[in-house]
Amino acid sequence: MYRSPTESRAATKRYLPWVVATALFMEQLDSTIVNTSIPAMAASLGVTPLSLKAVVTSYILSLAVCIPVSGWLAERYGTRRVFLSAVALFTLASIVCGLSVSSGMLIAARVPQGVAAAMMLPIGRIAIVRTFPKAELLRAMNFVIIPALIGPLLGPTVGGVIVHLLTWRDIFFVNIPVGLAALWFGGRHMPDYRNNDWQPLDLSGFLLFGTGAALLSWLLEIFGEHNLNGPQGTGLLLASMALLTAYGWHARRTPFPLLQLSLFRTRTYRIAVLGGFVTRLGVGGMPLLLPLLFQLGLGLPAWQSGLLMMPMAVGAMGMKVLSTSLLRRFGYRQVLILNTVLIGATIASYFFVGPETSPGAIVLVGLMLGLVNSLQFSSMNSMAYADIDEADTARASALASTMQQMSMSFGLACASLVTAFFLNKLPQTSHEIVTRALHHAFLTLAVLTALSSLSFWALRPRDGESVSRGGHAIV
Repeated sequence: MYRSPTESRAATKRYLPWVVATALFMEQLDSTIVNTSIPAMAASLGVTPLSLKAVVTSYILSLAVCIPVSGWLAERYGTRRVFLSAVALFTLASIVCGLSVSSGMLIAARVPQGVAAAMMLPIGRIAIVRTFPKAELLRAMNFVIIPALIGPLLGPTVGGVIVHLLTWRDIFFVNIPVGLAALWFGGRHMPDYRNNDWQPLDLSGFLLFGTGAALLSWLLEIFGEHNLNGPQGTGLLLASMALLTAYGWHARRTPFPLLQLSLFRTRTYRIAVLGGFVTRLGVGGMPLLLPLLFQLGLGLPAWQSGLLMMPMAVGAMGMKVLSTSLLRRFGYRQVLILNTVLIGATIASYFFVGPETSPGAIVLVGLMLGLVNSLQFSSMNSMAYADIDEADTARASALASTMQQMSMSFGLACASLVTAFFLNKLPQTSHEIVTRALHHAFLTLAVLTALSSLSFWALRPRDGESVSRGGHAIV
C-alpha cells in the first residue's frame, strides 16, 4: 500500500533519494567519526582509552541485533513512521552522547543510536525499491549509495578536525542539524508502505540470530585489541556459529522467519548478496589500511592522510554519471566480472606506494578505487532486487542489510588479521617495516577480491535488464 501525506508520487520519486541519502550520510559519518575521538573522550571523562572501546562495540552490537527486525517493523507500522522515528531517535541519542558526563552514560546513549541506525538503511532501501519502477531503480540506488561510500572515508578526517578545533562533544552535535533536516524533508517526502497482512514477530528467531550476530560482531570488533586467550576466543566463536546455525535450522521450519533465507533461491538475489559479501572482505579493509599506510608507513600527518582519501569520494560521486550507461551497454554479468578484477588490481596498486611516490600518483589510484568501488556497489545493490517481488521487498532489504553489515565487520577483521600476520610481532615504530607489511596485506586483499569475481560467472547475459534499462535521472 502506498501513501504519501503531502506530495504526489512524482514528487516523492524526485526527493526520496535525497531523504534517504541525508539520513544515511549522518549514520555512516557518525559510525566512523567516533574512533578518532576516543582518546579525547577518555581524557575528558577521566577514564582510559581502552575502557571506552565499549563506545564503539555497544553501537555495533545494537546495530547487528536490530537490523534483522527492520523488515518486520516496516510491514507492521509502515516505512514512514519507522524511518522518521529512527531519525528522531538517532538525533536525540546524539544529543545525549554529546551531553554525557560519564563513560557509562556515553556508552548507554550509543545503544539507541545503534538501534536507530539499524532501521534507517533497510527502511530507506524498502522505500526506494517500492517507489521506483525497476527500470529506474539503478539511478536511484546510484544516488543513495554515495553516503555509504564516502562516510567511512571522511569520518576519521572530519573527526580529527572537529576534535582538534572544537571538542569531542561536537562530533555528536553535528548530527543535530542533519537530523532535523532529514526529519523535515522526510516528513514531506517519505512514503508510507506497509503490509496489511503482517505476521507476528519471530521471537525465537530474533533471540537465536540476534544473540549469535551480536556475539560474532563483538568478537570481530575487538579482534586483536583484547586479551582473549585462544580457548576463550575459540569457544565464543563456536558459540556464535552454533547460534547462527540453529537459526538456519529454525528458519527452514518456520512459516514466517525473522530473516527469509528462502530468498536466496532467487538466483540474482543470491549472487548479488553472497557475491557482494565475498567482495567486501577485500574492499572492507581499505578504510583501515589506507590511513595506516599514509600515517604509519609514509609518516604523513593526519590532515594530509585525510586529503589523500578525498579522491575516492570524488571518484564515487563521479561514477554516478557513468554506471547506468555502462550497465545498459555491457550488462551486469560483464560489468561485475571485469570490475571486480579491476578493484583487485587497484588495491594491488598500493603495493607500489612508498615514500618516493608522488602525491599525484596516489591521488590517481584513489580516484580509480572510488570509481570502481562505486560501480561495484551500485551494481550489486540494484541487481539484488531485479527479480524480487514487491511483497518480499521488506524482508529482502533486511536480509541484504544484515549481510552487508556482517561483511563490513568481516572485512575489517580480515584486514587486521592479514596485516598482523605480515608484521609478525616486528616493531611498528619503523616506517619501512610497517610499509612492507601493509604492501603484502594489500596484495593479499587484492587477490581475494579478484577471486570473488568468480561468483559473478553464474550470472546470465540478460540478468538485471529489468533494472538497468530505461528510466529518468535522479536529480
